[in-house]
Amino acid sequence: MRRLAATLMLLVALAAPAFAVQPDEMLKDPALEARARHLSEGLRCLVCQNESIDDSNAPLAHDLRVLIRERLKSGDTDKQVIDYLVARYGEFVLLKPRFETRTLVLWLGPFAILLIGIAIVWSKRTRPSSAAGAEAVLSAEEKSRLSRLLKSGS
Repeated sequence: MRRLAATLMLLVALAAPAFAVQPDEMLKDPALEARARHLSEGLRCLVCQNESIDDSNAPLAHDLRVLIRERLKSGDTDKQVIDYLVARYGEFVLLKPRFETRTLVLWLGPFAILLIGIAIVWSKRTRPSSAAGAEAVLSAEEKSRLSRLLKSGS
């Protein structure tokens, strides 16, 4: 019984984002509505932060969805709508940041860290171990003393 209840609760929680866009928000023109949905899928909910405004039930997400539809009805292009929202809320509103000079670290940082890690592992594997290097610098007298100490200890 508990398992069934947990499964039902999980299904309801997963289905909740499907109901984020309310019928009263939707535009009558299917082409404009499709553009609005496409734009809102790429914009971050500033309250939820890891959800798009298309999936969020937050009041701010609702306001942003309505704002997008109003701007599209007034004749703005997709780029103008995005630029307006970025000017108003900053680059953080974009789920996928733009590839620009100031966002190079976001785009190239993971690859740089990966290359640095590979270089460190490669240098550790190709460098002779310190134990082999220490044995090579022992003099004949030191080697004989070491062997006597090892024999006496066992």
